[in-house]
Amino acid sequence: MNAINTSKDVERTTISPDVLHKIARLTTLSVQGVSRMASSKGSMTQLFCRQEEKGAQVHIRDDKAYVDVYVVLMSDMNVRDVSREIQARVSRAISEMLGMEVGGVNIHIVDIDFSA
Repeated sequence: MNAINTSKDVERTTISPDVLHKIARLTTLSVQGVSRMASSKGSMTQLFCRQEEKGAQVHIRDDKAYVDVYVVLMSDMNVRDVSREIQARVSRAISEMLGMEVGGVNIHIVDIDFSA
């Protein structure tokens, strides 16, 4: 009689890229100095983009997460300090919540909000 080993099939967890996107987005919005998320898409598709889809792109390569964050910053904040804080927090959030290694977090400053 042949024994069937199913233990490897049962021990599998799949995480949607939408979860990574939401973690990156919410973590970024919690950083002091971030006015809002910006769109990473072209101007025409930006008009039809849902609010939840704005602000971040996540790519998975070699079991590592690579995140591009698009933000509008407040004018009275140090751009370098805010960018580094976003990088640190997003990387830590993904690592702690999902146990996934982060290959990099790139910050794209799209605009500065002088009215905030």
